[in-house]
Amino acid sequence: MKIDNLIKIYEQSFIENWDLPALTDYITKRTLSYGDMATSIAKLHMLYESLGIKKGDKIAVCGKDSINWVLVYMSTITYGAVIVPILSEFNPLDVAHIVNHSGASLFFVSEHVWEPLDPDSLLTAEGVISLDSMQMLHERAGSELSRGRRLLNRRFRRAYPEGYTSEDIKYPHRDNDEVVEINYTSGTTGFSKGVMLTGRNLAGNVCFGRETMLHFRSSRALAFLPMAHAYGCAFDMLTPLAVGSHITILGKTPSPRILIKAMQDVKPNLVICVPLILEKIYKNKILPMISKGAMRWTLAVPFLDSYVYARIRKTLVEAFGGEFEEVIVGGAPLNHEVEEFLHKIKFPFTVGYGMTECGPLISYTPWREFQVGSSGRTLPDMESKIISDDPENIPGEICVRGVNVMKGYYKNPDATAAVLDDEGWLHTGDMGTRSADGTLFLRGRSKTMILTGSGQNIYPEEIEAKLNNMPFVSESLVVERDGKLTGLVYPDYDAIDKMGIPHTEIGSTMENIRVELNKLVAPYERLANMVVMPTEFQKTPKRSIKRFLYNV
Repeated sequence: MKIDNLIKIYEQSFIENWDLPALTDYITKRTLSYGDMATSIAKLHMLYESLGIKKGDKIAVCGKDSINWVLVYMSTITYGAVIVPILSEFNPLDVAHIVNHSGASLFFVSEHVWEPLDPDSLLTAEGVISLDSMQMLHERAGSELSRGRRLLNRRFRRAYPEGYTSEDIKYPHRDNDEVVEINYTSGTTGFSKGVMLTGRNLAGNVCFGRETMLHFRSSRALAFLPMAHAYGCAFDMLTPLAVGSHITILGKTPSPRILIKAMQDVKPNLVICVPLILEKIYKNKILPMISKGAMRWTLAVPFLDSYVYARIRKTLVEAFGGEFEEVIVGGAPLNHEVEEFLHKIKFPFTVGYGMTECGPLISYTPWREFQVGSSGRTLPDMESKIISDDPENIPGEICVRGVNVMKGYYKNPDATAAVLDDEGWLHTGDMGTRSADGTLFLRGRSKTMILTGSGQNIYPEEIEAKLNNMPFVSESLVVERDGKLTGLVYPDYDAIDKMGIPHTEIGSTMENIRVELNKLVAPYERLANMVVMPTEFQKTPKRSIKRFLYNV
């Protein structure tokens, strides 16, 4: 596959799609065409120039997804600077640390994120600009930033007296091997590392999405995953903008109710999703329906079951807008029970695999070719291998190399050397197997794998997937304590209260669940006991449980 220059991709797209709608705010219905977007980008370029921003300087952005968030990102990379996206869920100390560690000269931030921040804690930023109003929030003493911001519109009109047109789009050349983004991973075992992604890394993802027509000219996309995360950034923003798609930015927390309403309004042609969305819909909507007496009887009758499954499939497809080619699930493993059910009803979904260090995509298969239990085939411009004596049957660490693999961790050569070897292989830390055609099957993280005294490898994520499907379980962790497996469970209090179960009986209810779970797992995977957690597990901004806090 030919990998085009990242910046030229957008230069060409903005010219060719000038009159098409590019960005819509779902809440306010404000819409920018590709021409409007290119004009706003040109204004930001002029602002950066007036502020003395040079090629290679860092510009940080932190806030919920919005039209302005996209404009800051795209204007930064097409100017020649390096974008530093920061998840808005990070706490103020982490946000300040990332701004300082990256050496960001300019910081765009939502006002609700800015409010608890101490301006004096930002050591490198010359100025801070509101993502909400695009007005100055703070500037270093003696700075001319406010004046430059104030005079921007006048200077822009003077530079383009006849108005900005598609003929004016000409972005500076930027080599594909230059770093264009530093993405700080949330991580679950310590403080974030800054992943350096080059133009080639991002173009590898974008060109693959374009080649496989994940998005296409005038297609509709609903962006509800955080764009500060590599998955949402690549396939809810970068790929659609490369081909002339129309992106509607949700701008709300994507609860199933809000998301389904937005899907029906937007009718996206592709759905980029995380497992949690499908798992919640399955557990809260589908499972109660198919567990009722009459429905269970119907599903047990040949021929009738296929009719019921077809009805469920139709309802689910319509809930997602009814006009999508497929749902791509990524960001975390999909619960096996949910996956098997979706496959049984022929729902058009597929599961991909990636990580921030690959910007993010490593493997993907179109839904019609997807193998249940897999994470798709290794991409054409990527290689994969398993460190195992029998890679098809015995799990080992997954290693990948190719066009999408990062340059390294920013200012952290030791961490880089720990994952990138001399031959260019990225050691992912994930365990799995690989079939002859490059299809990957994930088992769990190497750091979470438990080795028993009898030599058995236990992947706690697989047990947790079964445990989380049990009634009255909201979330769980499986850990080793005193040589035995223990289930840590935060109960589903809503379900418990609906059933009228007294809270004094939660312990005995969880013990019954442990007994039922142990019938579903291998003998060496059985839990010795359960511990009821009083509060939800602490999580990273991308909602992964911070395992290291509980492995004690």
